[in-house]
Amino acid sequence: MILTSAPTLESDRLILRSPETRDIETVITFLQDKTRAKGFGHIPERGNAWRWFAAMVGHWHIRGYGYFTIETKSGDIAGISGIWYPETWPEPEVGYVVFDGFEGQSIAYEAASRARRWAYEDLGLTTLTSNIAPENIRSRRLADRMGAIHEKTYKNSYANQDVMLYRHPGPEAVL
Repeated sequence: MILTSAPTLESDRLILRSPETRDIETVITFLQDKTRAKGFGHIPERGNAWRWFAAMVGHWHIRGYGYFTIETKSGDIAGISGIWYPETWPEPEVGYVVFDGFEGQSIAYEAASRARRWAYEDLGLTTLTSNIAPENIRSRRLADRMGAIHEKTYKNSYANQDVMLYRHPGPEAVL
């Protein structure tokens, strides 16, 4: 079952689509994996991971945008990426994560770049950030690759830790 009114976006190898009920187990498995979800937000308790998925769906209904499910054109669920702006975030964020077995294929780069383009073209946003845990070197490298620049470090109340805010180039530089 489709859970939001998210558009379906495509890139060369990927489909970014609405979260669906069939994605729940994959997302929960990721969130409960201490190693894989460390830089994103490890949630060890299954019920809390389920509630995070529900919040991801609710974000679409409240903001009109959110995380897409990243699906390969061969039908594999590879991760999530989109525009995330929950309460306490300083600004809208381009967020991205790929699931186990999909690293090193530029999937996060392709999905996040497509989501950023959608945010600028269709949502009319003029600025975006990525909020990254300092120890998440791969995510920091991806932000660098996307042209984002580390602007400041701030205390993220949700993560209860310092987070590096990367500023993405604006629409005039990306579109």
